[in-house]
Amino acid sequence: MNISKAEQKTLHVLARGGTVLVEKDDRGKIVEINCVTRDGWTLADCTLGVFNKLRKRRLIASSGGGPYGITRAGRAAVRPQLDNRA
Repeated sequence: MNISKAEQKTLHVLARGGTVLVEKDDRGKIVEINCVTRDGWTLADCTLGVFNKLRKRRLIASSGGGPYGITRAGRAAVRPQLDNRA
């Protein structure tokens, strides 16, 4: 599966425990997203277009009306990356 760099970064953050918080308008349409790492930082590469691509491919999903997280298919699609932590 071809995944862009921004999609790969977003999946990697979600695989490490991050979430995607969604804001909706009056009609229930998603108008703004915020990808937050498990440390509380915001990921700038996660845009509405990247979010829609990942959701369309079913690599991320929301359960029970909560924030979006990575699915089993998303974990299989993400390439392993070395962690920069000491």
